[in-house]
Amino acid sequence: MKIQVGVFFGGRSVEHEVSVISAMQACAALNREKYTPVPVYVTKQGLLYTGSSYGDIAAYRDIPALLAAGTRVTLAPDGDGRATLSRQPARWLGGNEIAVLDAALPVVHGTNAEDGTLQGYFEMLGLPYAGSDVLSSAVCMDKAVSKSLLAAAGLPVLPGCTWTDTAWGARPDALMDELATRFGFPVVVKPVNLGSSVGVTKAPDRDALRAAADLAFRFAPKVLIEPAVVRLREINCAVLGDAGEARASACEEPRSAGEILSYGDKYLSGGEGGKGMSAAPRRVPADLAPALRDHIRALAVHAFQTLGCHGVARIDFLLDCDRNQVYVNEINTIPGSLSFYLWEPMGLSFDALLDETLSLAFKRHRQRAALSFTYESNILSGAGLGAKGGRK
Repeated sequence: MKIQVGVFFGGRSVEHEVSVISAMQACAALNREKYTPVPVYVTKQGLLYTGSSYGDIAAYRDIPALLAAGTRVTLAPDGDGRATLSRQPARWLGGNEIAVLDAALPVVHGTNAEDGTLQGYFEMLGLPYAGSDVLSSAVCMDKAVSKSLLAAAGLPVLPGCTWTDTAWGARPDALMDELATRFGFPVVVKPVNLGSSVGVTKAPDRDALRAAADLAFRFAPKVLIEPAVVRLREINCAVLGDAGEARASACEEPRSAGEILSYGDKYLSGGEGGKGMSAAPRRVPADLAPALRDHIRALAVHAFQTLGCHGVARIDFLLDCDRNQVYVNEINTIPGSLSFYLWEPMGLSFDALLDETLSLAFKRHRQRAALSFTYESNILSGAGLGAKGGRK
């Protein structure tokens, strides 16, 4: 009997459209001899829909028509490690069950999705799911928190500081004075919890810094500022595995039109709007000396396991060519296109990558099922509110 996999994508995120592309790639790549993909689209309002055309990228050119032709659904646990996808609202005459899911494959990017939100939903359902768990997802989404943990583990990271929107609104000039004294210019300003380079700006001076901060605060209540690497090469490497065993992919060097790899560089270059990160301009494998390549791949595995990642993730690095120094930049727990293009040079096809990721999901679920989540006691036998009529 085939394994029914709910492929979840979309969500209340600025990376909504990118998620749709990545999910369609995953649906197409799943081995049909072993798996039956069930596409579940999460709208920007957080509603779940599915339908016969929901695995076709062309259907997403007209979202209102897609929703009208689809079925709104909800999930409920069956108590045996599966979840039932049912019509919502339910029909009186029955026939509400759409599918019974054996596992979830979240292919979501950004806040309200990749940050542990969707993973927590699957935890509540008791449904096996691929990728990092709630804690790891949340930690990796917050660039400042993950930077602190990586630094504590001895991994090389750039120094940085964070500003809140409250502090920025109250004393912007003081914050910029402190930053200029500490780092000088240029600096890079980032929303602390977004991906796909949304809201990221390089600021060469104070005026540019003010504009960059204003832009970043449009997307997040906290921003991260780091000194810019002047002679920079960006190198990415994916990792597949868990805490027990993990291995690194080939390295890539993305190519950008400007000083910072932008959203457009990643997803809109070359007219390949339906191919996501797999169509972005890049060199794979990256042109690196063997010793440097091996060093980056080792750092990638170390960072992956330090932050408790699971399944497949991509680690992005900054290579300072003046100092010949490598820095861990950030970790994407659900990378665009699931970074399948980094595994193909290693002899691992996209369908095999998905199969291994789902196998790891079932392995984690079995391990957690062996744990005890109850404590037998009789504490409620004599429990009371302690006061008649409640508190006043």
